[in-house]
Amino acid sequence: MRQLEGQIRIPSGCAISAVISRDGRRMTGEKIIESLKPMHDRSNGLGGGFAGYGIYPRYKDYYALHIFYNDDLCRTECESYLRTNFVIVQAEIIPVRKMPAITNEPLIYRYFAQPLPSMLMTWQLDEDDFVARAVMEINTHLEGSYVFSSGKNMGVFKAVGFPEDVGVYYKLDEYEAYSWTAHGRYPTNTPGWWGGAHPFSLLNYSIVHNGEISSYDANRRFIEMFGYKCTLQTDTEVIAYITDFLLRRQKLTLEETASTIAAPFWSTIERRPPEEREKLTYLRTIYSNLLITGPFSIIVGFEGGLMALNDRLKLRSMVVAEKDDKVLIASEEAAIRAMEPDAAHVYAPAGGEPVIVKVKDGAY
Repeated sequence: MRQLEGQIRIPSGCAISAVISRDGRRMTGEKIIESLKPMHDRSNGLGGGFAGYGIYPRYKDYYALHIFYNDDLCRTECESYLRTNFVIVQAEIIPVRKMPAITNEPLIYRYFAQPLPSMLMTWQLDEDDFVARAVMEINTHLEGSYVFSSGKNMGVFKAVGFPEDVGVYYKLDEYEAYSWTAHGRYPTNTPGWWGGAHPFSLLNYSIVHNGEISSYDANRRFIEMFGYKCTLQTDTEVIAYITDFLLRRQKLTLEETASTIAAPFWSTIERRPPEEREKLTYLRTIYSNLLITGPFSIIVGFEGGLMALNDRLKLRSMVVAEKDDKVLIASEEAAIRAMEPDAAHVYAPAGGEPVIVKVKDGAY
């Protein structure tokens, strides 16, 4: 039989991984980078990225805006917009290690900022709504400028390249976080470009995703009625906005959010106890256009925790394990073993069953 190992596309491609300390202990990015190495063949060099939480303690009360620019003209235009709307306490180039594996680099800046009180009064918005609106405005109307991270005390780092190279490029060994997520991309229907790499993020929420969203058009049309704009040419972007909409704006719990985007089948809902059946029926009815169909496994990062979730048929792999105060999640057990060789309690969550991990109160 002719050997085809390594010569054909892996249909379940894309790699996701995460680690979180329940005690809020901060970890450098070295282990999360190591987790991507056994899953190298799940990506093809067209995108890799990471999100770290707790990495900016000095500026923890400020929004950390990470922005790609095509050139200095774009930067000048965007910085003018930022100065009109924000108090900027620090602006700097994000430090990187130049390396042959990462090419066609945009300008990569970060800004620690707060909305101007006068602008909040003018628009009658709270800070989060104002920042989310500013992100949409920049990404939609300022050509060549892309805000790819906008939360507090967290940051997204992504590029075109293999994820293990991207981690080294951004010097993640010099950052410390109580929670890390990571992604290696194998794009199938959308282009590989810097803004299209994962994680996708808005405010403190970040998403890494393995799979394909067959309901993308319905999801996008619904979410864009509420001021979100999908501009980054990748279906995963819409999950970040759905997460923000349901958790922050609609005040749903994590469990309710999971039951919306990976809603049980009607036949399953009918067999649930009356009170649970009523709640699930309400969620499926009110938020029917936010049901995500197609194969997926996702990890949602948020301030103080993580949530991992498969589609309801579990068409993509995802494994969870523990080691001391850490919970580890990945597409493959090999990735978990790369981070913690002695990890225990390894299991694969059922389809539609959320795995929610939170840091102890006050520990982050």
